[in-house]
Amino acid sequence: MKQIFKYLFLWLVGGTSYIIIELSFRGSSHWTMFILGSFCFIALGLINKLILWEMPLYKQILLGDIIVTSLEFITGYIVNIQFGWGVWDYSHLSGNIMGQICPLFCVLWLPLCLTGIVLDDWLRYWIFNEERPHYTLF
Repeated sequence: MKQIFKYLFLWLVGGTSYIIIELSFRGSSHWTMFILGSFCFIALGLINKLILWEMPLYKQILLGDIIVTSLEFITGYIVNIQFGWGVWDYSHLSGNIMGQICPLFCVLWLPLCLTGIVLDDWLRYWIFNEERPHYTLF
């Protein structure tokens, strides 16, 4: 039961945080972005749980960026292409793939991945008494 509560809490933090970021920068969001943000946050948090803490932080960020970009593509394919909801469209940006992902947003995810990784680690430590975060940069 403790695990369910922990992941429900982290799910809510991730989804809510992503909605706030979108509202701050785009002025709007969509309920599917809550789900995407939640999955991304949980996935970023699992990097240190499934892979040893000794993985340098820059590699965690790069792995996180690949995960987030992949989840963004999958979500975009479903909600924008299959369902036609038009939540976002990057087709006007250089290097885009099917209008769902592009190099610009891959770069923009890097600081968000760093924030998500560190926030998840400290929340797990402060609230759920997990291992105190420690990082190696390189």
